[in-house]
Amino acid sequence: MTKFKALESSKGENQNTLTIVERSINDLPEGDLLVKVNYSSLNYKDALSASGSPGVTRNYPHTPGIDAVGNVQESNKPNFKEGDTVIVTGYDLGMDTSGGFGQYIRVPADWAISLPSGLSEVEAMSLGTAGLTAGLSIKALEDYANQKLEGLKSIVTGSTGGVGSIAVMLLSKLGSEVTAVTGKDAEHSMLQKLGASEVISRDELAEMSRLPMGKPLWDMGVDVVSGSVLSLLLASLRPGGAVACSGLVGGPSFESSIFPFILRGNALLGIDSVEIPLGNKKEVWENFASDWKLDLSDLVREVSLEGLETEINTILKGGQVGRVLVNLN
Repeated sequence: MTKFKALESSKGENQNTLTIVERSINDLPEGDLLVKVNYSSLNYKDALSASGSPGVTRNYPHTPGIDAVGNVQESNKPNFKEGDTVIVTGYDLGMDTSGGFGQYIRVPADWAISLPSGLSEVEAMSLGTAGLTAGLSIKALEDYANQKLEGLKSIVTGSTGGVGSIAVMLLSKLGSEVTAVTGKDAEHSMLQKLGASEVISRDELAEMSRLPMGKPLWDMGVDVVSGSVLSLLLASLRPGGAVACSGLVGGPSFESSIFPFILRGNALLGIDSVEIPLGNKKEVWENFASDWKLDLSDLVREVSLEGLETEINTILKGGQVGRVLVNLN
C-alpha cells in the first residue's frame, strides 16, 4: 500500500490548522487516473481553501491544491497510459477533491491534458492556474478585438500577483504597451523588468479616471481586483475596448453605468479558468509551450510542502509577489 505526504487543512475552534500528514492512496477518491504529483503551485484560491474560507471547500480535513503536474501511475482510460506526464488544473481538484498539495491525486481522465512538448513540468506549474487565467484573459481580448494586440494600450490590475504579473509579461511579449497598477510601491522596478511601460498606484488610477465615464485611455484591461478598480477601468476604456475580469480580491460588487457600453461600445468579459471545456485549456497550454513562451525564472520561488504554510499566510495578507512553485519530489 503506497503511502505519501500531503498538506492537510483541518477545522479548528477559531481557525483551520495546517499539518503535513501521511496518507495512503486508498484514501483518495475514485477516478480514472492515479497521478504521482511532482509539482504544484500556490494560488489565492488554494489559500482560501486552506484557511477554511466560507464557500470554497465544504468538507474537512482536506488537501488543497488546484494545480498539479506529474506522472500517471494507473489509468483505466485508453487516452492515457502509465508514465504519461499530465497537467491537471481546476474543476474540483483541491476544492472537495484531494488536491495537488499531496504527492498523489486520483482524478477523472477528462480533467487532465498531456504536458505539451516544449513545456517542462517546472514551467507548467510556474504558470499554473494563474498563468492559465492570464492566458485565457488575453485570448478573450484578442478574440474580442479580432486583431493582434501589438501596438494597443493595455492596463493590468493586481499586477504583482500571479495572474497580473504573467499578464504583464505576456501582453508585453505580444507587443502591447502595458500600464501596471499596484499597491506595492517597492515593486515598481520589478514590474518594469517584466515589461510594463508604465507603473501606477491605485490612487493614481483614481486620479486619471472618473465615474461614470472618464477620458479614454486604454484599449483593453486585465482585471483581477474587481470592486472600485474595475469601475475605474470600465470608465477609462477607448471606444471598442474591453476588460477581462477574473478575480474579486477588491470585493464582489462594482459600480458602473450603461454609458461605457452604449456610448463607447465597451465590453466586460468574464474569465472562468475552472469549469471551461478541457479543449480551451489545452489551447492555452499549447500557446505557452510555443508562441507565448515566457521566462518565469525571476518571477518564481520554489518551496516544499513544509514551506507552504508561510506562503499561504503571505498571500492571505496580500503580500504575495509573483508565483510560488511547490516541489513535491
